[in-house]
Amino acid sequence: MQTPPTDDRALALVLGGTGGIGSALVQALRARGETVLAVGRRTEPSVDLAEPASIERLAAHVAQRLADEGRALRTLIVASGLLHEGAVQPERGWQHLDAQALQRLFAVNAIGPALVMRHLLPLLPRQGRCVAAFLSARVGSIGDNRLGGWYGYRASKAALNQFVHTAAIELARRNKAALCVALHPGTVDTALSAPFAKTGLEVRPPALAAQELLRVIDTLPEGASGGFFDHHGTPVPW
Repeated sequence: MQTPPTDDRALALVLGGTGGIGSALVQALRARGETVLAVGRRTEPSVDLAEPASIERLAAHVAQRLADEGRALRTLIVASGLLHEGAVQPERGWQHLDAQALQRLFAVNAIGPALVMRHLLPLLPRQGRCVAAFLSARVGSIGDNRLGGWYGYRASKAALNQFVHTAAIELARRNKAALCVALHPGTVDTALSAPFAKTGLEVRPPALAAQELLRVIDTLPEGASGGFFDHHGTPVPW
């Protein structure tokens, strides 16, 4: 991948930066000379997408750092997500739908990222290219849903996609060069997908997935804001 010119006054912020894909993205960004702030539930500052106050505290920290160091937030990546956790498991049918599990999935996959938009999109510069990328999933596509199941994960990612598309419209009023997109990373060898990776799927290591995602972010064309793209840069149906 051709490395884009590095802006030495830019800051890249990766939420979920200690997870499988997130940490690979952080390493790839740093390898090409970018200044990166990686945050997760056990970092300092920390962030938990299910805890709105932590998102607000993170935004205040980032705003202060941008002011103190004279930087611009040019890249924002939300790489956090939840597919399974204890009793929260992908539903095989409607008989497995559970209110608490659905609330947990929506808190992490949709509501948390929406609050990231509220508190962090205003920190993006008002001029020049900048990108806010939210990792979604192809199973969140309504048009591509042919197998059913996985109700909560599908619906929470579909909600995320709608938040992204809506935020992109508002973001364009502040900065026409700004981009806000949803990205499908494909099946990656991480703890999130490990229990469900089936033989025959293209399971890729996190480092490769990170390179592919950054290539998409770097080459998003004018007019791409508000879109949903896979790791090859191909649009995914809503």
